Amino acid sequence: ARAPGLDATTMRAVETVARIVENVDVLVGNEEDLQKGLGIPGPEVAAKSKLDPSAFFGMIDQVVKKHPKVKIVATTLREVHSTNRHSNLGKELDVLDRVGGGDGFASGFFYGLLTGEEPEEAVKLGWAHGALLTTFPGDTTMATVEQVRAFAKGGSARIQR
Repeated sequence: ARAPGLDATTMRAVETVARIVENVDVLVGNEEDLQKGLGIPGPEVAAKSKLDPSAFFGMIDQVVKKHPKVKIVATTLREVHSTNRHSNLGKELDVLDRVGGGDGFASGFFYGLLTGEEPEEAVKLGWAHGALLTTFPGDTTMATVEQVRAFAKGGSARIQR
């Protein structure tokens, strides 16, 4: 049976991704990745919106129910005021280039998990790295681990040189 609103090509893609997800422990993606890649219903997010985290928690619960072998599911969430102004976890950010912020979250999060941090600390490192990455031009980081850790603990996004 086909999920509502998914054409045959999309269904094949969802089925392919589902086979891949059967072999992962940690799944990271934004709401669109989870919805389109896994066929999970979720919130419609406008380019400029105030987001309700509870809708994302519900979507993550659905991912875990559909893919019980996955141990951790993480997604990104930010409030976009304008192209160059975002809020994330109560921090106001001056964004230079938002491309790569999600990848920055994922890499900081994986770094935390792989270095033995507790999941909550790994999430903070992911958040801090993704947020800092948007303050640099391009989609690669220039932040040091020390800068990411300091920002995750509540420091400033201002780069210390």
